[in-house]
Amino acid sequence: MDELIIAGKKFKSRLITGTGKHRSSEDLLSSIKSSETEMITVAIRRINFDDPKEKNVLDVIDWDKYNILPNTAGSKTSEEAIYTANLAREVTGSNWIKIEVIPDPKYLLPDPIGTLEACEKLVKDDFIVLPYISPDPVLAKRLEDVGCATVMPLGSPIGSGNGVLALEEIKIIIEQANIPVVVDAGLGVPSEASVVMENGADAVLVNTAIAGAQDPEQMAEAFKLGVIAGRKAYLSGRIPITNHANPSSPKDNISKS
Repeated sequence: MDELIIAGKKFKSRLITGTGKHRSSEDLLSSIKSSETEMITVAIRRINFDDPKEKNVLDVIDWDKYNILPNTAGSKTSEEAIYTANLAREVTGSNWIKIEVIPDPKYLLPDPIGTLEACEKLVKDDFIVLPYISPDPVLAKRLEDVGCATVMPLGSPIGSGNGVLALEEIKIIIEQANIPVVVDAGLGVPSEASVVMENGADAVLVNTAIAGAQDPEQMAEAFKLGVIAGRKAYLSGRIPITNHANPSSPKDNISKS
């Protein structure tokens, strides 16, 4: 399969995974291995740095094998997100950051204004910025214009498993984008990942659907295959949709060009 390129860095896998909600470190490690992901998000604000002896997710993941993508989950304002991004750069030594500015505790929808403000500041401070957003084509274009490396529209609210509720808006974002579009949040099953990939998304990010599955390792493999199938279908070019039937066995059974 063709490579995913973000900010000049190449990835063979188009599946990004998260680290939250796993029942154990063993589940986490087996699922990321099965997924064959190359990039893993970590919520920096969820890590207890006050106790250096306490083992955290950064101690569990093999940094030589996986690209760590810190995120600013838990940030309610642009100021908090900027602070967390700088903390993440200090801790990981990487200038890659997934921006999440979420003031709403019930629906966990991202703040578009706070997100744009944080991204503008962090791009100027030489971060590689991957913002999590609602499926808003206007905002997505603004974020591209300020220099973000991707846009990451949600399929549906975080952890809801509702799948892709705004496919038409995501398709507009994909159509207008000159940077990778990563569909993030709400996916529940691999077929939903496949749908967005079939429609031209460059990658998906999946956490809860894998971590919360009865068998996370097997679900991670299923998402890997769903992403691959969707990408191959997109590259292959689907048949046109028509309002009438077309015989699948024409008289000579051979299409003539």
